[in-house]
Amino acid sequence: MKIEFVDKITDIAEQDWQRLNSHPSLFSNYQFFHCLEASGSIGQKQGWQPHHLQWRDNNNDILAILPTYIKSHSWGEYVFDWAWADAYQQHNIPYYPKLVATVPFTPVTSNKLLSNNFKLTDVFELLSHHCQHQQLNSWHLLYSQDEAEITTQQSDDIYQRNTVQFHWLNYGYRDFDDFLSTFTARKRKNTRKERRSISQQGISVRRIIGKNISAAELDFFYLTYQLTYLRRGHTPHLTFEFFQTIVKQLPEHILLIIASCQGEDIACAWFFFDDDSLYGRYWGCTQSYNNLHFELCYYQGIAFCIDNNLALFHPGTQGEHKIARGFEPKLTTSYHWIKHQAFKSAIKGFCLQEQQQMRAYQQQCQQLLPFKLSE
Repeated sequence: MKIEFVDKITDIAEQDWQRLNSHPSLFSNYQFFHCLEASGSIGQKQGWQPHHLQWRDNNNDILAILPTYIKSHSWGEYVFDWAWADAYQQHNIPYYPKLVATVPFTPVTSNKLLSNNFKLTDVFELLSHHCQHQQLNSWHLLYSQDEAEITTQQSDDIYQRNTVQFHWLNYGYRDFDDFLSTFTARKRKNTRKERRSISQQGISVRRIIGKNISAAELDFFYLTYQLTYLRRGHTPHLTFEFFQTIVKQLPEHILLIIASCQGEDIACAWFFFDDDSLYGRYWGCTQSYNNLHFELCYYQGIAFCIDNNLALFHPGTQGEHKIARGFEPKLTTSYHWIKHQAFKSAIKGFCLQEQQQMRAYQQQCQQLLPFKLSE
């Protein structure tokens, strides 16, 4: 057996990647990762140095691939460890660099390990060994598929973290009104009022699938994407070249929804989708309108899922305002290992306490859902 780490995705043959991708989804697609690197959206300069694990057998055939990155910061991960980094800094101990297994800028649960032979737990020791012998202070595997054996087989040195996201589930709704019929009367009235306000403001909405997105529409989307980040004082993560390339490479997986008023485009929302799920990813606007964010990012997405028989709508991370609009609280799972002995006990205790808090929070959110109580 041979373990190696490569610093660019083009060092991995696409046919090997796809052969090992036994649970294919959009966010385990070779082209998605390739677009991130080729567009300059990730790289050493951006603090996302590709460092992908390959596991070969004695015949040099690849048995497993795990996309990983050497990180010099914690941006774009959405499983927040800033407090850990601050604690290290207070003791003059470097927290970075760290090794992160994730889909960059994508807080979506997916199959991170590509293999027909190995389970996720099989690479935990490999990652720890690699970090021990390299100048890497920790590893983090984010938004993992919930594998039951991990909880029982993981080492005491590997800590599980949970966060809560809000997902919409399609219970076979015929149309949007059928979905709303499951709400209490007050919540249903409020949702209809929000949706009605869009047309009352003179706003129209259109859906565009990837292959039909014009150059002007892509330009407008990227303008609003930049504005969203700039308003928060941040630099956009993804380059314009990423979106240009992904539209060409994966057009059948992209949905762009644009809102217009008086003949002028004013806002848009970018989604990815596959055979089963819709993923809300980016939103931006040039002007502020009442309830427009809810319409473009949530209600239009729900309607698209119903129209196309998609089972799950993942609208992005955080956002308790999603609960009142029918998005259910779901736990996500990540796994973490740190090298520094002095911090192990404190971080383990933090993770155990956080798990309890997240489960309690999930139950609290469940009580706030707008659905009528089942009889």
